[in-house]
Amino acid sequence: MPPTADRPPAHLTDGDDDMGDDDMSARLPATAWAVLGILSFGKELTGYEVRQWADHVLRFFYWSPAMSQIYSELKRLEQVGYAASRTVTGDDTRTKRVYTITGAGRNALSRWVGGAPVEPPVLKHGAALRVWLGHLTTPERLRQIVSQHRDNAQRLHDEAECSRQSAAEMPGWVYPELVARWAARYYAAERDLAERMLTDLDELR
Repeated sequence: MPPTADRPPAHLTDGDDDMGDDDMSARLPATAWAVLGILSFGKELTGYEVRQWADHVLRFFYWSPAMSQIYSELKRLEQVGYAASRTVTGDDTRTKRVYTITGAGRNALSRWVGGAPVEPPVLKHGAALRVWLGHLTTPERLRQIVSQHRDNAQRLHDEAECSRQSAAEMPGWVYPELVARWAARYYAAERDLAERMLTDLDELR
């Protein structure tokens, strides 16, 4: 029998009766949940369209994936029965593969959203690392580095705000709009912190 929306493929259950849905969920990385979350909005999407959705909001607070990562996660989700795909023919007669969330996938995603531990974000702050090593360069170069970081934060703030405005116009996108608002505020705060760091550097002189 083919896999259904609520039953994983046979190769994941035959001979492994002790492996429950929670066991499969525990092995999925957060990036898989992010891709499944994109599918949870109810549209059939190609891998390229999943990437577009990720670039619209996800990149501001979590992930900016490569296409290879997208397809890797889609394949993983199909293997555990949380996503399904089919081939369709477009208006230009070319075929494409579209993906959708299954009932089992929606249930698992709901459990993950409500039950996964809230972990602190992993921060890799390149500008802060270089200021930390400021004794190895000049004050002028440090100011250039922090100024560039400030300008990048301003640019990302503007892009996140544009994304927020677009999300606000989409029916059913209440929560994506809230997160885009969060992202815009985050980058505004990062811009202001960079300005403060410039002041701190001036005071050292």
